[in-house]
Amino acid sequence: MTRLTAPETDRSAVRRPRPLYASVLVLTLMQVTLVIDNSVVNVALPVIQDELGFSAAGLSWVVTSYALVFGGLVLLSGRVGSIIGPRRALLIGISVFVAASAFGGLAVTPGMLIAARVLQGVGAALAAPSTLVLLMAITEPGVQRARAMSLFVLSIGLGAGLGLFLGGALTSGLGWEWVMFVNVPIGMVVFFGVRALVPEADRHPGRLDVGGAATSTIGMLALVYGLTVAADQGWASPSVIVSFVLAGASLVALVLTERRHGAPVVPPRFFTRMSSAGPLLAMMLIPAGQFGFLYFAALYTQGVLGFSPLRTGLSVLPFTAGMLATNVTVSRLVTRYGERVVGSLGMIGLLTGLVWMSRLTPDSGYLDGLFGPFLLLGLGAGLTVAPLTAVIMHNAPREHLGAASSLNQAMQQLGGAVGLAVLSTVFANTAGTSGTATGISTALTVAIAFPLLALLLFAVWARRITAH
Repeated sequence: MTRLTAPETDRSAVRRPRPLYASVLVLTLMQVTLVIDNSVVNVALPVIQDELGFSAAGLSWVVTSYALVFGGLVLLSGRVGSIIGPRRALLIGISVFVAASAFGGLAVTPGMLIAARVLQGVGAALAAPSTLVLLMAITEPGVQRARAMSLFVLSIGLGAGLGLFLGGALTSGLGWEWVMFVNVPIGMVVFFGVRALVPEADRHPGRLDVGGAATSTIGMLALVYGLTVAADQGWASPSVIVSFVLAGASLVALVLTERRHGAPVVPPRFFTRMSSAGPLLAMMLIPAGQFGFLYFAALYTQGVLGFSPLRTGLSVLPFTAGMLATNVTVSRLVTRYGERVVGSLGMIGLLTGLVWMSRLTPDSGYLDGLFGPFLLLGLGAGLTVAPLTAVIMHNAPREHLGAASSLNQAMQQLGGAVGLAVLSTVFANTAGTSGTATGISTALTVAIAFPLLALLLFAVWARRITAH
C-alpha cells in the first residue's frame, strides 16, 4: 500500500509547529470534549427532568437530538472540511459547540435545552472529522503517528470515563447546568490552542456534491432515528419502519449519485474492496458492544447495587486505567507486530471481557462481577481502536482523508445506535419477566457477537501498513 507522506514542499510540513505534542494534545483535548459530551449529560437526566419539567418521552430527546444531528451531518461535514480547510472547519465547529453549550446551561424550558443540543450536534459534526485529518497532517508516518493515534484513542476512553464521573460530580455539587457549562472553558482552550499550534492541512476545493450531501444526510438521519426510537417504540412501530425505508432508499440513491461524481461525499472505493470495507465495518461493530457495556454497567451499578451517580462514575475507572496501561505500549507494539495483530489481540480482550461480564447474577457484587471485566475491556479497547483507526485512515488517498475520517466517525455513531437499539430490546424483553440482573446478563451475552464479528472482519482483511 502506498504510504501517505507529505511532499517536501507541502506547506503543512514546512509550518509544522514545535513542540509537536502540544499540537497533538490540543487535538486530543478536542476529542475528549466530544466524547465527554456524549456521556456527561446522561447522569444528569433525572435532575434535568425534575427541574425543567420534561415528560418521560421528551427527556430521551436530550440525548437523541444530539446523536441524531451529529450522525446525520458527519458524512457531509468531512467534505465541507476538505473544501474550506480542516483547521477552519474545526474552529467553526468548536465555536458553534461552545456557544450551544453556554446556551444549554442557561436553558429554562425543555425546548431551549433541546435546541442547544441540536446546535451542539451541528458543531460536533463539523469539528470531529477535521480533528483526525489534522492529526494525520501534523505527524510523520511510523512511530510518531502511532503514538499520536494512541493518544487520540486514549481520549475516547478518558472521555467516556470522565463523562460519567463529571456528570455525577457536577450535578451533585453545582447543578445540572454545569454539565453544559463545562464545555465552555475546555472549548475555548481548544479554540485558541488550535489557532496557535495547529497549521492548516491541504484543502481540496471543488464544488460540493449536493446530491451526495442530501442523500447521505437524509439516510444517516433516518437510520440513526429509526435505531434510536426502535428501543422505545419497538421494531414494528410505523415510525421506525418508515425511517428504515427512507434510510434504505437514501442509501440506494447515494450509491447511484456517488458513482458519477468526481468529488463524492462518500467515495465508493471505500466499499468496493474488503481491505477498505472490512475495517470500516469492524469500526461500526466495536462501539456496538462498547456502548452497550457502558450503558448496562451504569444500569447495574445504580439499579442493582444502589450506587449513586458519582459512585457509578468512579466505578468505571478500571476501564480507563486499562486503556491508559495499553496506550503506553500500543505504538511500540504496532511498530513491531503490525496493526492487524495488535488490533486483533485487542478485540479478543473485548470479547473476553464481555463474556466475563455476561456472567452477572443478582448476587454479583462490584469486585467479583464488574471490576475484572472493566479492566479487561479497557485493556482490549486500548489495543483495538488505534490500530483500527490507523488502517482506515491509511487506506484513504490524500484527497479523501476527510471522507475517511467522516466514515470513521459515522460508523462509530451507527455502531453505538445499533448496539443500544438491539441490546435494549433484548434487555426489555428479558428483564420484565426475569429481573434487571438477568436482563443485563442476557443483553451482554448477545453483545458478544459484535466484537466477534469485528475480529473476523479485521483479522482477515486488514492490511499491515508499511512505511516507505
